[in-house]
Amino acid sequence: MQKVFVSACLVGNKVRYNGSSLSLDMSDKGWLELNVELTVFCPEVSAGLPIPRAPAEIIGGNGRDVLNHTATVIGDDGVDVTSAFLKGARQALSLCRQHGIKYAILAEGSPSCGSQQIYDGTFSGKKIPGAGVTAQLLMANGIKVYSQHTVTQLIREVKNEP
Repeated sequence: MQKVFVSACLVGNKVRYNGSSLSLDMSDKGWLELNVELTVFCPEVSAGLPIPRAPAEIIGGNGRDVLNHTATVIGDDGVDVTSAFLKGARQALSLCRQHGIKYAILAEGSPSCGSQQIYDGTFSGKKIPGAGVTAQLLMANGIKVYSQHTVTQLIREVKNEP
């Protein structure tokens, strides 16, 4: 059975910065639970960040820039959490490699998990195109990343596998 990495917050775990969770579409979640093995993980919590925690945004770029050490991840309290975000991303990649995972469903908008959009670093609620630290690291290592908004594309792909 195909294994799929999934952000813990997307399956109801209250691990987001504010202690809340997100959710997948119920029909998508139902299909996934019947047809793939979900590997549930939160990069931020695995790296030791608390729940709740200050909301964080990437300052000076995107996930690729954080990985290249030219941008930082800062909480709205001014605390630099870049090292925790890097640690969580590396742990996520290690888990995917260990289990032969080639697909991930990550929470869109997150400085860790956003795959298409992230917040712009001004804490104003504005989003910009770009990927978060974990999403970028997984994609750079050949793992196909989807969000809670694009799960149907993943389902189509898994259904069409030989």
